[in-house]
Amino acid sequence: MADLNALKQKYQPVVDTINEFAEFGAKVTGEDLDGEKLKLTGEVPSKVIANRVWDVIKQCDPTYSDLEHGITTTGPDDQEYHLKAGDNLSKISKLFYGTPNKYPEIAKASGMADPNKGLVGQKIIVPALD
Repeated sequence: MADLNALKQKYQPVVDTINEFAEFGAKVTGEDLDGEKLKLTGEVPSKVIANRVWDVIKQCDPTYSDLEHGITTTGPDDQEYHLKAGDNLSKISKLFYGTPNKYPEIAKASGMADPNKGLVGQKIIVPALD
């Protein structure tokens, strides 16, 4: 029989990632044992965040054979973000994509001629990448 606590510990980075996006409406709604698998359910507000969650799942276990996920996307592909004090596009890229190197894609989707000239409160678009 599978150990629920061991599976929860193994996939804790996935739960942490979902919780990292709580301000956008992401949430974990359940963590239960379903046979030999952890059944993880939740909601994320965009494909961008869903893709980030998938990246973390695959980092935990590339086959994720002991995970049954029911994480649904409740909104559009792209994610809106409002710049805060101390933000830069590399930091936002790291949050949403796991790498700081995708900042040019964010600048382009947001119509920013200079990625270093964002203003606090400015709405930007974090695009879903294929």
